Amino acid sequence: MNHSTSDSAKTIVITGGTDGMGRALARTHLDRGDTVVVVGRDAAKAAALPGAEFITADLSLVSENLRVLERINTRHPAVDALVLCARYFRSDRFVTAEGVEGTFALEYLSRFLLSHGLDDPRVIVNVSGPGLPMGRIHWDDLMLEHHYDGVAAQMQAGRANDLLGVAYAARRATTRTRYVLINPGPVATGFAGQYDAATAAHVAALKRSGRPVQDGIKPIAARIDTPPAAPLSAFVRFDPISLDHPSFDPEAAHRLHDLTHRLLHRLEN
Repeated sequence: MNHSTSDSAKTIVITGGTDGMGRALARTHLDRGDTVVVVGRDAAKAAALPGAEFITADLSLVSENLRVLERINTRHPAVDALVLCARYFRSDRFVTAEGVEGTFALEYLSRFLLSHGLDDPRVIVNVSGPGLPMGRIHWDDLMLEHHYDGVAAQMQAGRANDLLGVAYAARRATTRTRYVLINPGPVATGFAGQYDAATAAHVAALKRSGRPVQDGIKPIAARIDTPPAAPLSAFVRFDPISLDHPSFDPEAAHRLHDLTHRLLHRLEN
């Protein structure tokens, strides 16, 4: 099987590619002549990306992720980069039709499914915010049924993605795929979500002070063009983060991986 190299046309799959950094990244690669597959819910927004292949899907649903994987693996057996950007903030707790808390479903479970389900991509770039000191896995309440908070839900998803990267790399260390966790820093991106008044004010301030999206995507584009040599790496923009950090604890990664498999088994049966 032939795969594209850094100086030839690539096949890029982007979730959350109709807004903010995802859309800017899609435009950049379309302009370069790459094949771009965008996965999202809003076909009208996708129409503003002429040339992209759009897959309409609600990625908060396991069944939809499995459908997306089947289509991509069938039509695009040589994916160069999977870029995981989809996120949606919720001040109020939301449960999907499959019974999963919405943030956990979209911002972690979907990324788990797409990461493990895509056939041999050259690099996976998970835009998640690795290594942040705040946030934790609520082991006894993954669905945050008690004392839900939107920020806590996103922080849990971020920590879960750190552990996803660790578990993925440990299980696929001999494959070609490189797993990259990236915190792009403050960027004036789309910030899709349902916000209470206080959080909306904070988001408005972030939009005013954040880097333009075209600048924000530069570290992501760099990792697509030149994937790191290591099976797993993490960055704040261009600066590498040491994996010797509690966010990347192998024991916790193994525990979450097993919990996730059990959850998926229940949802798929």
